[in-house]
Amino acid sequence: MKSYKGKVQSVFYLSLISLLLYGCNNSDNNEEDIPKKIGVCDSSQLSKSFSDNNYKIISTEFFKKGDLLKLKGNTENTSIFAANNVCVVKVIVGPETNLQDKGEPSYSEGIGVEIWLPDPAKWNKRIHVKGGGGWVGGQHRNPNILVGITRSSAGSAADTATVEGAVSAVTDTGHVINNGSFAMNSDGSVNTKLWRDFAERGIHEMAVVSKLLTQQYYGEKQKYAYWNGFSTGGRQGLKEVQINPDDFDGVLAGAPAINWTKFIISELYPQIVMQRDLNGQLLTTEQLNLISNRANETCGQVNGQSYGYILDPSSCKYDPTKDTSILCGTSQIDSCLTSAQASAVNKIWYGQTEDGSVPDPINDNSFNFDLTANQKWFGLTRGTNLARLAGEKPFLHATDLVALIQQDSRVAQSNFINKTSNGLDQWKNLDYTTLNEVQKKGIALQSLFSDINTDLTDLSNFKNRGGKLIIYHGLADELIMPQGTMRYIKQLKSTMGENVVNSFMQAYFIPGMGHSFANGTANSNANVALVTNDELYKQLTNWVEKGIAPINLVATSASKDRSLPICLYPTKITYIAGDVNHVNSYKCE
Repeated sequence: MKSYKGKVQSVFYLSLISLLLYGCNNSDNNEEDIPKKIGVCDSSQLSKSFSDNNYKIISTEFFKKGDLLKLKGNTENTSIFAANNVCVVKVIVGPETNLQDKGEPSYSEGIGVEIWLPDPAKWNKRIHVKGGGGWVGGQHRNPNILVGITRSSAGSAADTATVEGAVSAVTDTGHVINNGSFAMNSDGSVNTKLWRDFAERGIHEMAVVSKLLTQQYYGEKQKYAYWNGFSTGGRQGLKEVQINPDDFDGVLAGAPAINWTKFIISELYPQIVMQRDLNGQLLTTEQLNLISNRANETCGQVNGQSYGYILDPSSCKYDPTKDTSILCGTSQIDSCLTSAQASAVNKIWYGQTEDGSVPDPINDNSFNFDLTANQKWFGLTRGTNLARLAGEKPFLHATDLVALIQQDSRVAQSNFINKTSNGLDQWKNLDYTTLNEVQKKGIALQSLFSDINTDLTDLSNFKNRGGKLIIYHGLADELIMPQGTMRYIKQLKSTMGENVVNSFMQAYFIPGMGHSFANGTANSNANVALVTNDELYKQLTNWVEKGIAPINLVATSASKDRSLPICLYPTKITYIAGDVNHVNSYKCE
């Protein structure tokens, strides 16, 4: 009996030791009892992070280091290889309600999100997502196409995951089509649900999905979450700061497309000027470059030397109507401008006015941030390449938005698709007064447009939770006027106080930079000194993670023979003495 009892005890202790060392037998227990699997790129495993049936994983794909980043059904030529192991997950977030018009651009099955999860051994404990551009849209929900390999001004999700080592993501914000057609129902009315997805819900859901999958894939939450976007992506970042302040610890917002219905309507103004003042006879590319480069020559002098572009466009008051060297008679030739054409360029530089008038640049060169009663928005800065707004065709976003505000698809260009009518270029019928009325109506429609203007100035919730924000903008931006960003910063400081704002927000305005990290001036030979998105992102992460506030940066030209300080706003670059091509010859003051 004693011997039998000893045997039972021995079996018991051996079983207990086995249980402690090896756990329960997987085949005899529920999955909930199994230790959490880390780094498993599998839909059934990752879907456990979603308790809400509104979230659905479309596909997962694992790429090993060195693999071609290409999905099996993709027939496009790609040549991007994985720098490290990565798991790519495609998710669709269902719509808020069943939308009508199935088969039309205004129909959507939800919000597509593509998430890139780096190898657990390489993960740096960050989430670092990317904003979109323009109307966004795309193939984020397509199981055969990788969207995240595309490199933009904010970098690519693929590089962020496989090189930096952060979880990254991109979203289509609720639609596939990449023009404004998605936001108009077939009867011409505003599709308010898809507007909300585009304006705010899509980016918030991307943050939610990224965090859920991060915790499931790595078995722990991220330590820091960052937003990085440019243009529409810059606006998206500010939208998150304004209405979802808990989503991100740090936001990098480049050339933010805030004041949406104001500045995009004003992007059509150069075309209206030429339609009304020049009887539809467009300025040639040669004329546009001629006049802009005269501004670069006149205002782009440093220590008596031609610098090639303008360091401080706010100080440039060049007036082509008074420059006899470029004026000619009434004939249309590329080597000069008529008085009417020169006046038209002054209007383009000044920006949209209610009646089409323009003041003398000596008195107002469009850097009056309070705007006048007559001025409705700012113009492009002098020296900037004018061809994108004053070229052969209007900027598509501008005609799209006019059509959406007027709820009349015929106003748009032919790319705008609608069951009632496709675009018929009826924007050409607009005059100064009508364009002003369209802009006013767009402001009045903000509730339908989900407050797309993104201009709230109380960021206390973001500030109080320790969030940090860096805004940057090129001073030769060909599409989004940097004065609008400066105006927003002024309003922000007026609301919250300058010292308070400076404790969590800093900004850079970069001379010569266009609507990307490239030369935006009319001078194709300009030796523009630029910083990189990576340098700006490092300023943000240092601020969030180490408490090191942003500093003045050093920009370098592609040829490496020019360097320049990039000053924290509102200080400006000031020449002191020495070589005009060396950073030490300048200071920020």
